[in-house]
Amino acid sequence: MLTRRLLLTTALLTPAARAAQSSGLLGGGGGAQPPAPWTTGSAAVTPSAAALTPGTLARSAGVAAPHAAAFAPFGAPTTAPGATTLTPAGATRLRPPARTAVQLRFPRPTGPFPVGTTELHLVDEGRADPWVPSRTRELMVSVWYPAQAVGERAAYLPPGTAEVYGAGAASALQQPVGSIDWVGARSHGVLMAPVRRGRYPVVVFSPGFGVPRGLASVIVAELASRGYVVVTVDHTYEAAAVEFPGGRLEVQTLPATGYALTARATRIADVRFVLDQLTKLARGTNPDAAHRRLPDGLGQILDLRKIGAFGHSAGGITAADVMDVDRRVRAGIDLDGQLGYGYPDPASVPAVKHGTDRPFLLFGTGGTGPNGGPMTHHTEPSWRMFWENSTGWQRDLNLPNGRHYSFIDHQVLIPWFQRFFTVPPELIANTIGSADPAAVLRALRTYIPAFFDQHLRQHPQYGVWRHALPETTFIR
Repeated sequence: MLTRRLLLTTALLTPAARAAQSSGLLGGGGGAQPPAPWTTGSAAVTPSAAALTPGTLARSAGVAAPHAAAFAPFGAPTTAPGATTLTPAGATRLRPPARTAVQLRFPRPTGPFPVGTTELHLVDEGRADPWVPSRTRELMVSVWYPAQAVGERAAYLPPGTAEVYGAGAASALQQPVGSIDWVGARSHGVLMAPVRRGRYPVVVFSPGFGVPRGLASVIVAELASRGYVVVTVDHTYEAAAVEFPGGRLEVQTLPATGYALTARATRIADVRFVLDQLTKLARGTNPDAAHRRLPDGLGQILDLRKIGAFGHSAGGITAADVMDVDRRVRAGIDLDGQLGYGYPDPASVPAVKHGTDRPFLLFGTGGTGPNGGPMTHHTEPSWRMFWENSTGWQRDLNLPNGRHYSFIDHQVLIPWFQRFFTVPPELIANTIGSADPAAVLRALRTYIPAFFDQHLRQHPQYGVWRHALPETTFIR
């Protein structure tokens, strides 16, 4: 049962943490720090996260361990390869958090529109799932959109996903399970809010390897408040946990090795399938597998002539990969994803070899490139080749004091946690770095919408690209 699995890893936390400390994994060891997954070709996690994840704890108890990338930096217990389904519905859930549990708070979107959100369960009939071939490939996606009114705020993460993710986060943060109220957290999207009439560009977001789609809700809600429809995709069996209607939870199910190219190909097919389903939605068909009710007029506001893609880490790679094979996507952003991942030679990566003739933004940090240096088109071979082979508009931005998870909600969550308890310094250093959180948030809210404004809406943003904001460097 889910509860038993989570409690097992929690019970092992103290001795495992002590063992990790004595081995130098929590600092003082002096060894080189492994890179974040999908940035320099490694699937490793940061030392502090690796030492404290339920997977590590499970290994110490003789329990089959999940893939490490699911814990980067917060993760979740999962099943061994071959086990596919974990169904919390009807099972005993963890006790509700105590009154002292930290309540999550997120910055409000700054755009002029309220934000609505709904979800779709999509089944790709005829495509066998590459990770579980006996299954038909199915996805969960969220649609965020400009809305007319406010109402009940949607859950930050589905409850089963929140429980799984919260257990991994507790380990990485060295806090008891239940000390943070992940299940009760609310986003700034209003569930099933009436759509705001009009036609809006569509942007597809793909998360990092193993990361739930909800972990980029801050920037996703920001874009929706600025007049975009944003579709976020969970890549089933690769994500730490994906919750389907009825409480069915599918957890990460990967082989021990040799998954990189399959993951890239699967993500491409997933995003292209989502685009196909959005086309059906725009034509008046409800693509949800059970035809669950959607906000009235949702399909009518999709302007599918103006599609963009962006993603963090593996999701940034996906944006480039999809643009290489699908011209429906007119502009893309890679947030710190190493484009050569899975290939012995980056020159053999199709997206790198071809480059792109459409606008593309590379956005890296100061510590995720080769040898722990900056990730730029001058330092990272796959970025350099992609840059040289591209003929469209391009920019390379960098957060010198940021780190791999500066681009998603960790940049907001970790400073928030610091108000209530001590966050392990190594975890801070390896996830968001030393950059000023407010300045990083301002940069993300400036450059990402400006890029899509310029290239999907054709609203020039000359001033934005002229002078770098604090904590940001333009790589010429």
